[in-house]
Amino acid sequence: MDFGVEVATRMGYDWNRGRQDKSAHPFTTSFGLGDVRITTRFDTGYVGSALFSTMHEGGHALYEQGFDPALRGLPLADGASMAVHESQSRLWENLVGRSLAFWKFFYPRLKEYFPTQLANVDLQTFYRGINKVKPSYIRVESDEATYNLHIMLRLELEIALMEGSLKPADLPAAWNARFQEYLGLTPPTDKVGVLQDVHWSHGLIGYFPTYALGNLVSCQLWEVLQQAIPDLESQIEHGELGVLLAWLRQNVHTHGSMFEPQELVQKITGSRIDPQPYMRYLKTKFGQIYGL
Repeated sequence: MDFGVEVATRMGYDWNRGRQDKSAHPFTTSFGLGDVRITTRFDTGYVGSALFSTMHEGGHALYEQGFDPALRGLPLADGASMAVHESQSRLWENLVGRSLAFWKFFYPRLKEYFPTQLANVDLQTFYRGINKVKPSYIRVESDEATYNLHIMLRLELEIALMEGSLKPADLPAAWNARFQEYLGLTPPTDKVGVLQDVHWSHGLIGYFPTYALGNLVSCQLWEVLQQAIPDLESQIEHGELGVLLAWLRQNVHTHGSMFEPQELVQKITGSRIDPQPYMRYLKTKFGQIYGL
């Protein structure tokens, strides 16, 4: 069993109703409640590429595997929206996977897989390393503090394309100019620039904002989760993720698409989608890491 498989199993991914394979761009695909598959990708220079992709796609898959069985075969056996779907993937990837509590349990296990590389790296150094704020070219591997800049760039370019003020042939140059403006970097190739995502080639115009909305919703859910499960952090520190999953099953997954997304968020958290929990989360987390 490799490390990513071990983590996905702890998360609650049901291998009897799915499998994992490799792909150039990680994704989740569902053929029904009994067959929800995930993929990941590997970077030999960065363990987080495969791990966080697995946790992200695992979050999607847990949602799909968690629909009420009574909804099988109905249009309601689907996510409330892609924003709600992304709240599940981002919650597991970031709020769990990039937390100190998570690594208090899993870091000793990771060191067993990489004894030489991590021999002289203590937990706090590793935790700060995987949460380092630094502009990067690749959206799926960017840190939480700069991630939404990647989304803003894509949304603005999408709008320009749809309005006709930007021609597809001019997209690479427009991407590079805006990337330099927002993140201070100019992609050296289109592979790590405008061609890095599969969404536009798939015709998924309008998808990118769901990641930013998912970030917001994930933090709203997290604040309610912490109230509902007072010892949540302690459970995560001991590798116990079952109560967390059970709460998500009961409050989010089981409903499928029975509720409109804003209705579902308000039903769970008491308010419609609100950016303030997300801002509190970022300020608290990175304030502690960087002593701000």
